Amino acid sequence: MIKHSERLADTALRREQIDAGDYYIAKLGAGEVLRILDLEGNQAADTLFFCADDPAERYSATDTIREQGNVYLSAGSVLRSTLNRPMLEIVADTCGRHDTLGGACATESNTVRYDLEKRCMHACRDSWMLAIAEHPEYGLSKRDIGHNINFFMNVPVTADGELSFADGISGAGKYVELKALVDTIVLISNCPQLNNPCNAYNPTPVECLIWAA
Repeated sequence: MIKHSERLADTALRREQIDAGDYYIAKLGAGEVLRILDLEGNQAADTLFFCADDPAERYSATDTIREQGNVYLSAGSVLRSTLNRPMLEIVADTCGRHDTLGGACATESNTVRYDLEKRCMHACRDSWMLAIAEHPEYGLSKRDIGHNINFFMNVPVTADGELSFADGISGAGKYVELKALVDTIVLISNCPQLNNPCNAYNPTPVECLIWAA
């Protein structure tokens, strides 16, 4: 569902550009709003969410999909935790839908899906692992990497229940906004994938903006 925001970029508390292949990690206080902005279009932002008070409680795709009865995320979707608690709500979305089934790219999946020689290509899991290593203050480890959301990524579900990685449905300037319902850690990998069209074979920057509660 398309829903525009009335928030102005000039009033954001914080804003930061994330280059292709880089990561972003931050804490959102309950009530704060995060906007992920697709600057040039067709750029997947692979995102993990954790409860700041206890990172063992994290975003759950299965609980979220079950409760909303829809495999896609958009405005009005409530992101639920592994304890089935509401964590965040998508309060604005100009893209229309986002994937939470396709998972994130890793060296292993690049090898299985594409070719052995793709193993050394940078992947989202690498970015998450680097963020965790460089920011021990968030209390995360590799065991905390679980379900993720692929914002702006187009992963259609076929009639026979299979997934396909298709051209993106996002465009330059499209965004998604999420309101934190609890204190939340957000960890984003700005996807570097070059082997499928999720980034239009040309990874580009995104921007994160945060507004006060």
